[in-house]
Formats: sequence, structure tokens, C-alpha cells
Amino acid sequence: MKTLNLSLSIFTALLALNCSIEESTTENTVAGFQVNAGDLQGNINSGSVSLNATETYILTGALIVKEGAVLTIPAGTTITAAAGTSTSAYIGVERGAKIYINGTAAAPVVMTSETQEAGSWGGLAIAGYGITNAGTNVTSEVGDLTYGGTDNLDNSGAVTYLRVEYTGATFTNEKEFNGVTLFGVGSGTVFSNVSSVNGGDDGIEFFGGAVNAKNLVSINSGDDSIDFADGFVGSIEGAYIKGITKAGIEGSNNGDNGDATPVTSATVSNVTMVVDGLGNSEGAIYFKEGGGNISYTNIYVDGISLGMKIKSTDAAANTRLANGDLVISNFNYVNAPSDWSWGGYAYDGLNSGATGAGNGADIPNWASGWSE
Repeated sequence: MKTLNLSLSIFTALLALNCSIEESTTENTVAGFQVNAGDLQGNINSGSVSLNATETYILTGALIVKEGAVLTIPAGTTITAAAGTSTSAYIGVERGAKIYINGTAAAPVVMTSETQEAGSWGGLAIAGYGITNAGTNVTSEVGDLTYGGTDNLDNSGAVTYLRVEYTGATFTNEKEFNGVTLFGVGSGTVFSNVSSVNGGDDGIEFFGGAVNAKNLVSINSGDDSIDFADGFVGSIEGAYIKGITKAGIEGSNNGDNGDATPVTSATVSNVTMVVDGLGNSEGAIYFKEGGGNISYTNIYVDGISLGMKIKSTDAAANTRLANGDLVISNFNYVNAPSDWSWGGYAYDGLNSGATGAGNGADIPNWASGWSE
């Protein structure tokens, strides 16, 4: 009897183990994705996938989080784009999918490249169901993600304490990846403490949507440092920009129709901009392609030769400027030419003691240690 009972116990244990293995295998099959740290790419079709901060992840192609799926990246994780991948390596999040990048100040999530050269991989692109004035089912400039809809409360997850490096892979002169791009991302998404460093194109860009971004860093971007357009109605609270090639912040309404609705209506506050040898050909602020209803408050600039750019041929932007739809207040500049100009724009609070991101021309305390 003891022998029979022992045999039954062993059989029961083996059966339970087998069921456990089958359940695990089934779960992976449903998710349609198997993580391979040395060859990270493919579509996460459904279910939830979590990375492990102790692994070394090599991004060898596009990693796409499909609608309904979830990707979680824990604090301290590093993802490195393989050499030679260029435009084929990027991370994309579809509408209806979620990404959780759970970095911390002590252990940020880092997305970088093996070659450590600007433009060597794509970057991160997130699509949402937020409202844009470009349409409701728009194909993203890069990554072929569909974005836009009717829900500015849409939730694409949370991105916190993320640093991306050496992004901006180029298809053509008119088509390049940015560091991080948000296409129609809604206000239900958390987007804070995000840094783009040494990218080949724009650092961080918003196309429509209503996400409220906080504590952004853009250093040595090859084009504009921070950019928003296409009916963006969110906010940017806290930004440190250094090494400006073109515009510090470019705010547009719509490149095809400056009067497209809903009109870009953004608030930008607590910003430091520092020119560091790269240029600044389009000013601290570029009011472009219809501009929009935009408010700038507490802006500190150091060494910028042009205050604001607006084209004389941009009728929609000039009309909004005349109507007072651009508001700039509490503005402080240092090390600028005596004829430093806003192109004839009258603004309030010049040299009023604005502190910008909080530490003059130096990196603010909230960005120290994780963002560079």
C-alpha cells in the first residue's frame, strides 16, 4: 500500500508539472511572441510581455506592440540597437496597445545603439486614439503606425525615466525618425522624465493628442529639440534643452493647412534653452505652419541669437500672432546680442528673472544623473 501510495503521489506531481508546462506554453502561444534577448524584434500580438533588467537586450529589427498587447520594461533595463540596423530598428506601440517604461532616477531605462553615432537607429514611437487635425486614421511618418481618433483621454501606458540615445535614422531628407515620437497620444498616458541625447533629427515630438508631458530633456538634437504639431492640445511642464541645431521649441498647427482644426493649443512652462556650439538657425521658438494658440511661461535662454522665427509668407501664423494667440511671459535671456529679436513681436516680462527649468543654464536638479 505504501508503494502504491508513493507511486500515485509521484504520478500526481508529474501530472501537475506537465499541466503547468502546458499552461505556460499556451500563454506564450497566445502572446505570439518569445523574448530573445540577443535578437529582440518582432510583433507582440497579444497578452503581456515583460523584460528583465538583468538581461542584455540587442534590438535587431522593429519591435512592435500590437493593439491589445502590453510591454513592460523595468527600471535599469538597457536595450541596444545592433550596428547596421538603421531604419529597421525601432520600438513601435500601436493604438490600443500599452507600454510601461518603469525607470527611476537611480535606474533609468536606456535605449541606445551599439555604434553610438547619431542616426544609427529609429527610436521609440507611440500611437494613440487622440484627436489630430490631420485625420482620424493617419499613417505615421515613420514606423507605419496608424494613429488619430476621437479620444483625447486615451491611455497608451506610462513612460517614466527613459533616456534614448543616437536615434534619428534617415530614410530621406524629409523622412527621419525622432528620439521619441507621440502620435495622437491621449492625456491618460503618463509621460515624464524623458530624455533624448545625440539624436540625428528632432529630440521629442508630438503629433496631435493631449498628453501632458513633464520634465523633458533634449540634448544635441540634429533638428528641433522639442516639436509639437497637428492640433496638439497638451502641455509641457519643465524642459531642459541644450545644443540646439535648429529650433529650441517648434510649435506648428498643420503643415498642409495652417488653419486646420482643431487648432494646436499648447501650454509650455519652466524651460531652459542653451546654445552649445550647434547653431540655433530657427530661434528659441519657431511659430510655424499656422502656429496655434500657444502660451510660453518662465523661459530662460542662454546664448541664443534669434528669439522667435515666423515666416512672412505664413499667413495663418501671422494672423494668430496679430490676434494675440501667442503669449510669451516671464522671459529671461543671457549672453545674447543687443539686437536680440522676436521679429517685431511685443512680449511681456523680458529679463524678469525667469529661472526656466530651475537652475539657470545648468541642468536642473530633476534631470541630474539619469538624463545625459
